[in-house]
Amino acid sequence: MRVDVVSIFPDYLSVLDLSLVGKARQRGLLDLRVHDLRDWTADRHRTVDDTPFGGGAGMVMRPDVWGLAIDEVLEPGGQLVVPTPSGEVFTQRHAEELASAGQLVFACGRYEGIDARVAEHYRAAGVTVRELSIGDYVLNGGEVASLVMIEAVARLVPGMVGNPESLVEESHGAAGLLEYPVYTKPPSWAGLDIPDVLLSGHHARIARWRRDRALERTARRRPDMIAALDPADLDKHDVALLAELGWVPGDDGGLVRA
Repeated sequence: MRVDVVSIFPDYLSVLDLSLVGKARQRGLLDLRVHDLRDWTADRHRTVDDTPFGGGAGMVMRPDVWGLAIDEVLEPGGQLVVPTPSGEVFTQRHAEELASAGQLVFACGRYEGIDARVAEHYRAAGVTVRELSIGDYVLNGGEVASLVMIEAVARLVPGMVGNPESLVEESHGAAGLLEYPVYTKPPSWAGLDIPDVLLSGHHARIARWRRDRALERTARRRPDMIAALDPADLDKHDVALLAELGWVPGDDGGLVRA
């Protein structure tokens, strides 16, 4: 998979050389390239922004500079990702969709953002353009959001994560639940002991305990995820536990609060 990041602060992306993403680059699983947007400017000041039409505070990044950069970096079939607080909220489902792309180009905006015609132009040209937000807050630029999305996507690339089963069990994975609580040595710490079932060696009981804790945690913290579950994917024990937690099948077949 190829990932290109265009930014006026390319050094900001140096953390991509660390941890699993860095190892994936070294092993050739991820072809990750960082570009300086100013390399596509033509004036001696290397200008990438100008004042907004219609007035207002701040500066807007120029479409002509971005157009030159994207035209050179984007390959046929590649997708353009524009991190922006006005975008669709990024989720694990987006990560899964992006992980299937042959190339992703992240356009890191700054100031008041990138001229809106950039996204409009590339959509009209048949390019898949994803304007995405990592939450309901505003950052100084798109670099942090790009780092978040790149890590979420990269860990889904085959060979990136040592044990693929962990991708199923973790929060927001294929199970549609938050992950169960996890423990390690020592078995007793600060007056707190790990649950006896985890020491039992009984794999079926451990699996049931983890499933129950995941259901409880999700119901408490993210009821929207419980409501999104398909009852056909639940066993009798799941249904009974969810009923105790106040969730029952509704008239439309989904789960609703009792």
